[in-house]
Amino acid sequence: MNAILMALNPIAFSLGALHVRWYGIIITTGVVIAVILSMREARRRSINPDDVIDLLFWMLPIGLIGARLYYVIFEWQYYAANPGDIIKIWNGGLAIYGGLIAAIIVLLIFCRHRKIPTWLLLDVVAPTVILAQAIGRWGNFMNQEAYGAKTTLSFLQSLHLPNFIIQQMHISGAYRQPTFLYESVWSLIGFILLMSLRHRHHLFKQGEIFLAYIIWYSFGRAIIEGMRTDSLYLFANIRVSQLLSAILFVGAIVTVLMRRYYDPLLKWYLDGSGKPIPVDQ
Repeated sequence: MNAILMALNPIAFSLGALHVRWYGIIITTGVVIAVILSMREARRRSINPDDVIDLLFWMLPIGLIGARLYYVIFEWQYYAANPGDIIKIWNGGLAIYGGLIAAIIVLLIFCRHRKIPTWLLLDVVAPTVILAQAIGRWGNFMNQEAYGAKTTLSFLQSLHLPNFIIQQMHISGAYRQPTFLYESVWSLIGFILLMSLRHRHHLFKQGEIFLAYIIWYSFGRAIIEGMRTDSLYLFANIRVSQLLSAILFVGAIVTVLMRRYYDPLLKWYLDGSGKPIPVDQ
């Protein structure tokens, strides 16, 4: 029985004293795929693909810092007593919303500096970001985190899950709801929908693919967050991610309606930036 319930090793391989964890490999894989897809779409929308690479060099480290700071702030009681653990991101503890907030701030500054249409670039990267999120949740799976309340073996088997997922969900002596999987699947469906619809003529104005991503992700996250047991809390009883998801969900819908009403001449997403890309690029 112990063999059946043995957790997967979170360390992929070791180089001497250096341990390379699956968490980092999976997160990196999601980022690489997102960048490749974003570069391809950027060219179609008359944005220089090199700008996507340049943006990544700023967005990735600052987004990582933002994701960690967000988590640390809401778990400050622990980290104040254990400051040395603040840098141990390989053990998990990266909040998606913190990373997204930091990354969007970087993108806004970058677009202003490079004179790139901000809403358009947000549209280009949004579907690939939600794909990266879907992939990244499997890093939580390897670390046995982002799980839900106690459940039963029969319930997990009723979901027709592979045995390796079921055994990894046996945590602290009990089976757990695979909320990491719920969010991964929700994000993957969102990616498929956005990719399937974004090239439809006269469907999305510039900025609306990004806003659709916010609406889709925040709605699912608000529900799934309520099932988790490791949520970050505000005032002891308010789940931070649920509150933020609700604000983003409503805010994104209102923004779409207001932009359509007050600016009916908004450019369509497929119009792109209208700027030619240098031939040597």
